[in-house]
Amino acid sequence: MNLMMLLEMAAGGYDDRVAIGDKTSGITYAQLFQLAGQGATWLRNQPAERLLYTNQSAPALPVALYASSWAGKPFVPVSYRLADDRLQALLARQAPATLLAGPKDEARLGPIGGIEYVDCDGFLPSLANQPMADTDWSMDGEDIAVLLHTSGTSGDPKVAVLRQRHLVSYVIGSVEFFGAEEDEATLVCVPPYHIAGMSAILTSVYAGRRIVQLPTFEPAEWVRLVREQEVTHAMVVPTMLARITEVLEDGKGLPSMRHLSYGGGRMPLPVIEKALELLPGVNFVNAYGLTETSSSIAVLGPDDHRAALGSDDESVRRRLGSVGRPLPTVEISIRDLDGNPLPTGEHGEVWVRGEQVSGEYSQKGAAGGEGWFATKDGGYFDEGGYLFVEGRIDDVIVRGGENLSPGEIEDVLLEHPAVTDAVVFGVPDTDWGEVVAASVVLHEGMTVEPEELVQWVTKHLRSSRAPAVVQIRSELPYNDTGKVLRRVLRDEFSKS
Repeated sequence: MNLMMLLEMAAGGYDDRVAIGDKTSGITYAQLFQLAGQGATWLRNQPAERLLYTNQSAPALPVALYASSWAGKPFVPVSYRLADDRLQALLARQAPATLLAGPKDEARLGPIGGIEYVDCDGFLPSLANQPMADTDWSMDGEDIAVLLHTSGTSGDPKVAVLRQRHLVSYVIGSVEFFGAEEDEATLVCVPPYHIAGMSAILTSVYAGRRIVQLPTFEPAEWVRLVREQEVTHAMVVPTMLARITEVLEDGKGLPSMRHLSYGGGRMPLPVIEKALELLPGVNFVNAYGLTETSSSIAVLGPDDHRAALGSDDESVRRRLGSVGRPLPTVEISIRDLDGNPLPTGEHGEVWVRGEQVSGEYSQKGAAGGEGWFATKDGGYFDEGGYLFVEGRIDDVIVRGGENLSPGEIEDVLLEHPAVTDAVVFGVPDTDWGEVVAASVVLHEGMTVEPEELVQWVTKHLRSSRAPAVVQIRSELPYNDTGKVLRRVLRDEFSKS
């Protein structure tokens, strides 16, 4: 099993179809295969053991990804948004390696032992003089395909190991080969070092869907590009969708859009409800997955969204806040702190296993007994088999022995007409152990007293879930993949 096998199928099936870029002048599938073969020759001649990438999304990205698989060397995208010292440290750990670098990376980082810089902008032109490699890529599924740093919202990131068999299994189990119509295009705006950035390339190529790249997300530019390039598919994180809906209030809609998926964090109910209202003809999909699982393991499909939005049954409507049902290719179990399975409706930790699940980290072991991987996400199943994810286990607030879900309280705060963003977390308390704290951002031009928000939560939930502390802020801290940094807020509260 090798990702190159999937690209070879794609190039053979629709060689003249555009794979990357503009619909009239982009790189075709035949050209992508050719460039990957030339890139493999170049990479095999490098002494490096792996190929690193620190640039924004660019046509060189998919070429480098497939060239690495062809050459048998791991591909390692690393966040260019890290502080210089952190980025230097992460790159040094991957030495000896060749680095496809952004235009300012070498100047900002300086020499790093065992790292050879190559200008990413000049990479594709430089391949013109390289001969095609023989189609002799390894078919060993245990070969490492991609090394990805986890998001690191609670400390230094770990390096997740994704082997060829994990990614090939995910792609084949998620999309149909040659399943895209000739006019389909997907807009990729998540960064290369995010698992969604990797999976978007792999699944789009296998399906035959043109990839349009947006290097830096900006909501007005996202909307403009969708309209200009007649984009039919896209994936965003919740914070992106919230900002996109603000632009869409211009009333022009997204005429070409057919399928919009979201994931990477908990979606506030008001945001998805507004998006469904503004884009009634679009199929929405909530995809839940992790770096360690090669992307999605559960999906809330378009029919689920419509059924939940239109239902008078509260248990059905509540499913709009779920991540749907497990993919057929994986098993998901809810476990207690000792790893014992829990019955339907009980809250615990989400465990998963399947061929696409790695659960392995560089220099550490793989998934636990019988292939099960403990995600460290809390959740539960409802009677219909829908999975509700409540955030990281560490984020659960334990108040007087009662476990409180931050997400439930955040949804209620977001229903207040003055609140545009909210995050809830626990802070130490001598009487209760922990109490609820909330940081909120208000709509422009609106004001509200903290006590009013406390009473709002009390009215809609109950007093034990009402914030003991409410802080009104101009913005909330997010990392560059759209995950709120609760630890930053906790630290601020502990110092205040």
